[in-house]
Amino acid sequence: MIFSVLATMEFRPLQRDGASTGYFAKLCREIISQQLGSKAARVVSGRFLDLFPKQRITPELILAFPEKGLRASGMSWAKARYIKDLAEKTLDGDIKFKELSHADDETIIRELTKVKGIGRWTAEMFLIFTLGREDIFSFGDLGLRKSFEKLYGNRRARTQKSMEAITRQWSPYRSYASLALWHLRDSMMAK
Repeated sequence: MIFSVLATMEFRPLQRDGASTGYFAKLCREIISQQLGSKAARVVSGRFLDLFPKQRITPELILAFPEKGLRASGMSWAKARYIKDLAEKTLDGDIKFKELSHADDETIIRELTKVKGIGRWTAEMFLIFTLGREDIFSFGDLGLRKSFEKLYGNRRARTQKSMEAITRQWSPYRSYASLALWHLRDSMMAK
């Protein structure tokens, strides 16, 4: 069954978003998507984009926008504050997007987690979906853990150490393994 599900997966190489000017907006989207299903995340992200002229999001516009207005898109108060903190740290130069694209994964994670509301998971999603890094596996992702559990059983998915032993074999393409596991989870949920 698992192989037949994976056979339905459309494979596309990860693309690196080369323009660091779009990183701020991508991180806003990542913050909005935290703990939401993909459909809900798309809806709230769409409403958020619609708040801004030409759907162009900048730190300056975010800081000028009231938190209550951000909340109107459907995000929580906490996420509105996190996005404001990201805007402040971007304008203050605490987050230097131009330097991020050339840094190693752990350096990027350390930099991004300086922002309130950006934890390791959010930084890892940024690495995969914005920077196109091919060797990322997010051990804190519940969907990945559930799919891993389905493939390898509860015992092997119980600890990060046991999961690391298996995922190490997938290197340097752990991001693609993650995409396959998410596809598997989505397919299981659809049934």
